[in-house]
Amino acid sequence: TAVTFDVVDSRGNYVGGIIAPGLAVMTDYLHEKTALLPKIKIRELKSAIGKSTEHAMLIGAVQGYRGLVRELIGELKRELKSKNLPVVATGGYAKLIAAKLPEISAVAPDLTLEGLRLVWWQK
Repeated sequence: TAVTFDVVDSRGNYVGGIIAPGLAVMTDYLHEKTALLPKIKIRELKSAIGKSTEHAMLIGAVQGYRGLVRELIGELKRELKSKNLPVVATGGYAKLIAAKLPEISAVAPDLTLEGLRLVWWQK
């Protein structure tokens, strides 16, 4: 439903973050709030030019979302004055979005769930 950027310092302390609409939320909104745009299954396309409505939507969603992520990572790097900011992508579309973003250091789709598991076992 959302993409979140959580910033932690070198000691593991939470510094702050960013929240933006999720990829599926954006594509669902297009389908639900327009008369003729179809519901689409999010996936990678090879072309940057859509030859159908569905393909045009997919390119706008996936490539546009990468642009959003790239820009926000760039802003974080500037504000934190860090050229080598480690970025870990997690969640449902992490692998898809990270595939063409060299700014992302690692992909760990289940990182949040793994963190919750570790917290649970520390009790």
